[in-house]
Amino acid sequence: MYKIEEQDLQYKTYVLSDVTAGSQVEVVPERGGIITRWRIQGQEVFYLDTERFTHPDLSVRGGNPILFPICGNLPDNSYTVDGKQYTLKQHGFARELPWEVINQSADGRASITVSLKSNEKTKAVYPFDFEIAFTYELHGDTLVIHQQYSNLSSIPMPFSSGFHPYFLCGDKNQLEVAIPSGQYLDNKTKEIYSFTGNFDFSQDEIDFAFGQLTSKSTSVTDQSRGLKLEIDYDDFSTTLVFWTVKGKDFYCLEPWSANRNSLNTGENLTVLDPGTTLTAVLQLRANFAAIA
Repeated sequence: MYKIEEQDLQYKTYVLSDVTAGSQVEVVPERGGIITRWRIQGQEVFYLDTERFTHPDLSVRGGNPILFPICGNLPDNSYTVDGKQYTLKQHGFARELPWEVINQSADGRASITVSLKSNEKTKAVYPFDFEIAFTYELHGDTLVIHQQYSNLSSIPMPFSSGFHPYFLCGDKNQLEVAIPSGQYLDNKTKEIYSFTGNFDFSQDEIDFAFGQLTSKSTSVTDQSRGLKLEIDYDDFSTTLVFWTVKGKDFYCLEPWSANRNSLNTGENLTVLDPGTTLTAVLQLRANFAAIA
């Protein structure tokens, strides 16, 4: 049995439930269309800094923030369109703006669709007319995110998009990370290194971007929590970013459509023709019984 409930907390929160499986996700459209929580049988999958979340002037650290129309940052936060310079902050504006709920259903699965449309505020930093709509579907231990990007402009629209999920973890030294790539770019040193499957979690920060993906699936097994997390993606995702900081009980494994600064370099940049729509899908599965 599936159900959707609305809760009036600090923000209106939509709780999607698979009652039979004992799984839930919480969606807060007003805070960037974000999923803040995902739990299975009472166990949290996502990390959430709840105190920081109460401050609307701070970015959300936790849940699954949406990155659009850029992933990562730009040099000096700037780019140029038709000879005019614009400024975009890290990861774009989608995670900071209120989204609108345009559909919800508890038929066969619990799902909700949230939408963000261009407005005067977005056009001041990104001069394109667009509409993006994400549908979150919950079924058992699986969360599916259907994405739809529409260019409503009369000119081609360049962008990148992705997610920044924060996963709650135990002892990081008991994480087994299976990323389908043999090398990564260290964002701190700007150097490329070979990847052997191991991370040095004694570092203050790990910020690695993996390209040249050889598979459409990645996974992390957290032996200390008895959790295997699997992420499946389509051709839209070209990059996986692994990020964590020392002393925090989370790691991020982020599917991006392009690496940082693609709006300037053009590398893996999506350019959508006027009046057209692109769709993509991402699936996450959290199995607490896989290694029990």
